[in-house]
Amino acid sequence: MVDGADVEYDKKDQLDQITPWILGSERLYAVFDCRGAGTGFIAVTNKRLMFYDKAFMRKRKALTSVPFSKITAVSSVDEGRGLFGATSELVVKTGSEEFEFEFRGGDKAERAYKLIMGELLQNET
Repeated sequence: MVDGADVEYDKKDQLDQITPWILGSERLYAVFDCRGAGTGFIAVTNKRLMFYDKAFMRKRKALTSVPFSKITAVSSVDEGRGLFGATSELVVKTGSEEFEFEFRGGDKAERAYKLIMGELLQNET
């Protein structure tokens, strides 16, 4: 069961949509609304990224999960005004695939980056 009081989120309906998909061994950290074509929102747990993607499956809607063990890089797109301050885009790479997320503000992109990297780096030596 997910306690919404402990989760950062932009829209309650997105939190409600993702909650049934959280496994018993997972902790949901955040659900961030995204803008632009494709992704509706991205969720960050202690084990994976989950995103509701409207373009991933050839115009069909899909909830996609990417375990942290499959992520090879996380990039903050620099729009010429410094990292995070003005940018709201992150790119997550998983081998040959790239997933782009445009957040509703640089603060949200920075928070998502820190949550993702915190999980990715916790097992590094």
